[in-house]
Amino acid sequence: MNCSKESQIARIVKIALKEDIGKGDVTTRLTVPAGKKISAVIVAEENGVLCGIEVAGLAFRLTGGNIRFVSAARDGKRIRRGQVLAKINGPADKILTAERVALNFLGLLSGISTKTRCFVDRVRPYKAKILDTRKTLPGLRILEKYAVRTGGGSNHRFRLDEMVLIKENHIQVMDTSLGVSGLKGLLRKVNKQIKGRKEIEAEVINLSQFKEVIEAGVDIIMLDNMNIAEIRKAVKIRDNLFSRGRNLGPKLEASGSISLDNVKKYAACGVDFISVGELTKDVESLDVSLDIV
Repeated sequence: MNCSKESQIARIVKIALKEDIGKGDVTTRLTVPAGKKISAVIVAEENGVLCGIEVAGLAFRLTGGNIRFVSAARDGKRIRRGQVLAKINGPADKILTAERVALNFLGLLSGISTKTRCFVDRVRPYKAKILDTRKTLPGLRILEKYAVRTGGGSNHRFRLDEMVLIKENHIQVMDTSLGVSGLKGLLRKVNKQIKGRKEIEAEVINLSQFKEVIEAGVDIIMLDNMNIAEIRKAVKIRDNLFSRGRNLGPKLEASGSISLDNVKKYAACGVDFISVGELTKDVESLDVSLDIV
């Protein structure tokens, strides 16, 4: 990560520590002798794909007290139940105060990377890339999208300013004074205004809309909640239309109601991308714990 991203992550961790600690860890102050040093380990309580070990280390270091945090496993690696993920030495009060924040980050991010790896493994025989969405927890997007990459997935747009993505609601409320009608006309208008400076993606919900925009100059077409038969037809139309030139046509992205149970069927249709909201929206944190040794 570059310096800008590292400072952003440090701010996120500081906010989390402030939220959890408040004016001070009353319990630790009343029960733990000042200056007492301890050793501890972070242990995986279930199998998964590790993500966020350095974020966890940052949570400990930001509490002060000269804590020594040594990772015993790397992000992106498969981990097993009972495996030691990190070793920690330092003031007992600081370690206990940072414990929950560190484990929360580690568990959440590892849960995302583990789920992502399951999707990636499921579609491995095919060319489709697994994409995340913007269905992330407010303020944690940079970390959650990092977790998706760690699990082998790819990131869709991070912010609204990165690309044009025209969806059904934009069509419903578009400015009629633009002098265009329908999705195709709107796309051509946007294309002239953007002039290649940003990628353009259009959402379609049926084959009729797809046929309308296939030659409108977009980079990606999102096939939203279309069934397998419709998606196969869309891929065939695209491939036949652009088979004779260097231009391979727009990339096709399947989206909506996609799960581990059916993702392989979508990948087999020949789409380029499959976006999965549940990578970050419906995540179970991986169970990790801190043990005093």
